Amino acid sequence: MNVAFIPVRGGSKSIPLKNIRKICGQPLVYWTVKAACACRYIDKVYVATDSPAIMETVRSFASGDEAALFSKLCVIGRSAESATDTASTESAMLEFAAAYDFDNIALVQATSPLLTGNDLDNGFVEFGKESTDSVLSVVRQKRFHWDVDEDGNAHPTNYDVFKRPRRQEFKGYFVENGAFYITSKKRLLESGNRVSGNIHIVEMDEDSFFEIDELSDWIIIEALMRKRGLGIEKNLKGMKALLTDCDGCLTDAGMYYSENGDELKKFNTKDGMGFSLLKEAGVLTGLITGESVELNKRRADKLHLDIYASGCKDKLGFVKKLCAEKGISLDEVIYIGDDINDLPLLKSVGFSCCPGDAVEAVRNEVDYISALKGGEGVIRDVADMLLKQLQA
Repeated sequence: MNVAFIPVRGGSKSIPLKNIRKICGQPLVYWTVKAACACRYIDKVYVATDSPAIMETVRSFASGDEAALFSKLCVIGRSAESATDTASTESAMLEFAAAYDFDNIALVQATSPLLTGNDLDNGFVEFGKESTDSVLSVVRQKRFHWDVDEDGNAHPTNYDVFKRPRRQEFKGYFVENGAFYITSKKRLLESGNRVSGNIHIVEMDEDSFFEIDELSDWIIIEALMRKRGLGIEKNLKGMKALLTDCDGCLTDAGMYYSENGDELKKFNTKDGMGFSLLKEAGVLTGLITGESVELNKRRADKLHLDIYASGCKDKLGFVKKLCAEKGISLDEVIYIGDDINDLPLLKSVGFSCCPGDAVEAVRNEVDYISALKGGEGVIRDVADMLLKQLQA
């Protein structure tokens, strides 16, 4: 029996509870669990954690709309000793091997969300070769390496400076990307290591070079995932209304004043067209704001929005009443917000969105994070996504 083993712990210091922090609309660990479950050579996927919060989140994968995709999933505990900052991943693997029966194990790292089931399939095909004892995933890099000797002189280590190869002619070198490792239980127990014996490699896409350790890695990987179209998998065809906050969504959240003390705001015309296209498609449009200023009302009037609510302190309560009046449900509402006062409503609607510069608490909760900042056309971005599905 082949198993995948995904160790995740709750004590990450660089990004607290990063394994269940949302990236592209799903908890980080969701993506590697999904890839492992999609691998045709893996019989069971074990997620081992010391965190009750992570346990609850991962178990929810197998009880939601995608339950069939996670039929191989099993969530188990791990000891506190194997989940410390200084404990090796091998200690968690050996602890698992002592308690569970299997023939071969794929160690899968939750910090590599660009991993796919096909990558793991390729890994097991390589592992199945007679000459292979262990497999690890790598990416090919084409960079020129230098080192400095004892005299302080620099020397190239992987090319000749007098015969500099062109990129297309340079074979480069392989770098371990940490996505997965495959070995047998027998070799794991004998060596105490994730790979041993005759080690072979499986090359993955260059994008998978990055692992999530710091917030800067998070930003890079999320952009790469969106380039692949990940995180926009929810069916939006049943959505009946698109509502948004004003400041920070329709605007850049800036406060501008004239010499006479008049307040000014900068809106984006692309958002106006987005609202217009939605209305033509029969989607209700609305602006819900906690402010009570004439400027916001004038903008709503000019856009001919169906709903305008100002001075709204209980946005969720307002939208619940609105849904009752319009004969729709919260599950049929899209809401775009950017700050903590939007969270109750964002957590309740069918599809929640935010600008790319929304506060972190909002970014962690929403289904979709736009690549655009507030005032740069966020509403148009979401509208285009909805219209694409409605017109499909």
